[in-house]
Parts: sequence; structure tokens; C-alpha cells
Amino acid sequence: MDDEAADIELLEQHLIKTSNISQRMTSILTSFDTRLIKLEKSILPLHKSTQSLTKLAENIEATLQSIDKLASDQEGVAAEEALILRGPRPNEVDNYIATVERLNASIAFNSSDLRAAKETARIVEAGVKKMCSLYTKFTGEGSSGTPPGGNAITPLPFPTALLRTLQPIIDALRRMPQPSTHPSHPGAKAIYQTLKETQKAYADIRGNWAKKCIESMGGRRIIDRVETLDGVTAGREVGLWVNGIIAVAGVEYDLMLQMSLLTTTGAVQSTYSTLLAPIGSLFTTTLSLLINLVKGNLNKHAFLALAAYEELSNARKAWGDIQSRAGRNENELKETLVALRGICLRSFPEFLLDVRGAGTKTNVELGSGIHDVTSMVVTYLQQIPQVMDAVGTALVTLGDGMWKMGEGAGKVLDKSDQDDERLIIEHFVYDVVTALLASLNSLATASKKPAQGAIFHFNNVAFLRTKLLLDPETPIDDLLGKPTQDALNSNYRTAKATYFDVNFSPLVQALGDGGGRRDVKEKMTRFFDALDEASDRHRVSKVLMDDEEGKEMLQEEVVRLVVPALKRFCDKNIQGSKGASKYMRYSPDDVERQIRGLYSY
Repeated sequence: MDDEAADIELLEQHLIKTSNISQRMTSILTSFDTRLIKLEKSILPLHKSTQSLTKLAENIEATLQSIDKLASDQEGVAAEEALILRGPRPNEVDNYIATVERLNASIAFNSSDLRAAKETARIVEAGVKKMCSLYTKFTGEGSSGTPPGGNAITPLPFPTALLRTLQPIIDALRRMPQPSTHPSHPGAKAIYQTLKETQKAYADIRGNWAKKCIESMGGRRIIDRVETLDGVTAGREVGLWVNGIIAVAGVEYDLMLQMSLLTTTGAVQSTYSTLLAPIGSLFTTTLSLLINLVKGNLNKHAFLALAAYEELSNARKAWGDIQSRAGRNENELKETLVALRGICLRSFPEFLLDVRGAGTKTNVELGSGIHDVTSMVVTYLQQIPQVMDAVGTALVTLGDGMWKMGEGAGKVLDKSDQDDERLIIEHFVYDVVTALLASLNSLATASKKPAQGAIFHFNNVAFLRTKLLLDPETPIDDLLGKPTQDALNSNYRTAKATYFDVNFSPLVQALGDGGGRRDVKEKMTRFFDALDEASDRHRVSKVLMDDEEGKEMLQEEVVRLVVPALKRFCDKNIQGSKGASKYMRYSPDDVERQIRGLYSY
């Protein structure tokens, strides 16, 4: 028990000590707490001041960064401006375009800063101008040099390499701001004006180059050239020339669509109209010269007018399409067609009048060859099948028989026949042929030398008949109606009979049955004198000069007419009479050889 009490007492003492220690610790901690509160009150103002300084430092740092960024941007803008003002180099076109587009895009992000946006827009405008200058330069390079020569007008291709180089520039310029797409862009109006002027310059360059090439390819010489060709060929040449110009205009339109910087309908029409102006000027001038050429000698150039009218009529739609693409109301081709139509209608009565007028010139020495009017008519009629459409249309418009100019109405056609162009052409051919036959008859009849007049008449009628009916060089025989064929055959027989009558009937008549043996000398003298006259006449006046078959048939007929009659006369009066035989200058065989010799040339 005592031990336990001692332990308890000991524990109590330790408890008291622990309690004292706890009290002292509590007192110490309370003192620390008081001191900490005082310290906190002392430090709090300093802490607040430190926060303000930290925020100020952060603001200063942000400001410095902004200043650095602004300075860097200004240095970049200055470098890009220098690049743009220098202009695009051939190997840096893509980089140049990217720079311009980047600056253009930056305008949208800095729209609040109007001054900066205007300054950037100024640089973009400068870039657009530089690209436009390069565009114009390359266009000029592709539209210069020595124009192609020759007489055929062919399209003018633009160099592929240049077009490939230009394509990125064209695409970039098309993307540049314009008032219609970027109304608020500060540089849109100036950029649009630059593009408009550049596109007009393109049209001027290509239009003048096309005109120069067309002139070099025969455009300038077309009128001189057609004067050296026959009418129909010349008219076809005019058609080829017009179609060549249409082809050039079409190719230029396609190229313009590829190279246009402004692609609206109005801009394209305006550009194409400017491009066509030099070509249209050449076109109008040349067609005016053509009209004046035809008017200057209508008979000579009648088929030039007809063939040209047919060719230009076929080209009318294509030329109209060209004009509509340019938004033009003028149509030079239509005006030319109207003029040519009037000339063609005039040509028929004037030609017929000239054919008739040839028969009144009876005071001119004829000779025996082919008269100019005969050659003219043959050449004229042989060309009709080549331009039947134009001739038929013109004659239908003129009216059947109206080419006679009041000298007698033509056949009255019913309504269905009025549209039969072929029938009206046959009527016109008949009137021309009969007018020529009448003129030839008048000239031959008025000749002071009947025998020579007969040869002249026979030669011309035979030539006309051969060239139109028997051996035509063109299908003109298909346009000879039965009345025309009958007129040719009838006049041929009459002219041939007159030729025989004047040149060889005197030989047969000299051997007539009248008189007795006492008249043999006189008959033989008359016969051989007439033969000598015929021989002398035929040495001067050739018959059927270029018709070998006709000459062979003719000499056979003359031989059959003269030689049998001479043989009968000799059998009756010369055989068995020594006195009469001395009057025979030539034997019948010699006479036959002499007759055949009349046509040996």
C-alpha cells in the first residue's frame, strides 16, 4: 500500500509540473500570437505596395512587347512595299503575287485603323499597276515581230509560253478588289480603273496586230489580186478573205476570254468592240474598194459581184455573231450585201443592152475572127452555172423579162413558176443568145465584103454553138431551153448556108448547063477564077480556126459540093476534046487537094 501511495504522490507531483509547463507554454504562444498580429499589421501596407509594383511591371513588359511587335511590323511593311514597288521579276512572280494578296488581306483585319488601311491599299494599288505593266509588256511581246505572209488569212495564235507565264498574273488580277465585289475597300475604284485601262490596252494591241497580220497575209492586196482573176474565182477569193477575217476574229475572242482581267458581260463586249475596231476599219475599206471596182466596169466584173454576193451571203450569219459578241449594232457586211445586190440587179439589163448595142457598130472593120461581143457572151454565160444561186435569186428579184428594160415583156409566169429560178435563168439565157445572134447578123449584113461577112458570121455562130451547146466547158448546156437550142441550130444552119452560098456556089454555078462547047472556055475560066478567089479569101480569113472536127466536116461538105460537079462537067465537056482540055488549070483531084488545103492551118 505504501508503495502505491508513494507512486501516486509521485505522479501528482509530475502532473503539477506538467501543468505548470503547459501554462508557461500557453503564455509564450499567446505572446507570439500578439506579436504576429502586430507584425501582420506592419507588413500589410508593404504587401499592397508590392502588388501594385508587380502589376505595373507587367504592364510595362506588355507595352514593350507591343512596341517591339509594331516596330517589327513596320519593318516588314517597309520591306514588302520595297518589293512591290520594284515590280515582279520573272522568277519571283508567285512570291510577288502572294505579297500583294497578303497585304490586301491585311486591310480587312485593320479596318478600324482607316489611316493604316489606306496606306496598305496604296501599296496594293501599286502592286496591281506593276502586274498590269508586266501583263501589257507580255501582251506586246506576243503581238509583235514579222507578220506571216502569203495570201491565205489564218488565225494568229498567242505564244503558249507567254500565255503560261501570264496565267498566274491574270488569275491574281481577277481576284483583286473592285467596287462591285468590295465596295468598302479603300483602293477598289483605283484598282478597277487600272484593270479597265489595261484591258483596253490589250484590245488595242491585239486589234492592231491582227490588222497588220491580215494586211500582210493578202488583206491589203485582195483588190489588186481579184482584178487578175476571172469573175467567179475572184468572188470566191473575196469569200475566202472574209471567212479568214471571221476566223481571226473568232480566235481573238477566245483568247480575249482567257486573258480578260474584267470578266463581266459589259467589260467583255467593250473590250471586243475595241479589238475589232482596226479589223472592222480594214474590212469596211476593202469592201468599199470592191464595190467601187465593180461599179467602175460592171460588165467585166459582173460575176465578181455575183460570186462575192453569194459568198458574203453565206458568211452573213458568222459575221453577225461576231458583231453581237461585241455588242455592236453596225454591220458592215450587211451594208455591202445591199450594195452588191443592187449592182447585181443592174448588171443583167446593162449586159443585155451592151450585147444589143454591139450590132449597131456597123462602121467598124470586122475581120473574120471571133468578135469581142461573142467572146464576152460566151465567157459570161459559161460562168452562170458556178453562181446559179446568186443569179437565180437576183433574176427572181428583178422579175422575169424585166432585164429587157421595157423592150418587150418576158413570158408571163404563173405563181408557181415565179419561184422557179432555173426557168427564169433559162429565159435570161435565151434573151442573151438571141440578142447576140441578132447583133452578129446585123454586123455581117452590114459588111462591105459579103463573102468576108459570111465567114465572120459563120465563125461566130459556130463558135457560140460549140461553146454553149456542143462542147461547153461548164454545164451551161443544162440551162439552154429548147427555144435557145433551136435558135442556135437554126442560125448555125443559116450562117453555114450563107457561107457556102457566097464562097462556093459561084464555082458550081460557073459549071452550069447553059451554053454549048463554045462556052467551055468561059465556064472553066469563071470556075478557076472563083476557086482562086476563094483560096485567096481563105488564106486571109480563116474558118473555124480552133475547131478541127468542124473543119474536117466542113471540107468534106465543100468537096462533095464542088468536086462531083467538076467531074461531071469534065466528063461531059472535056473528055475527048483536045481543044477543051487546055482550059483545065487543075484536075479534079488537084481541085480537091486545093479545097482541103483551104482548111489546113
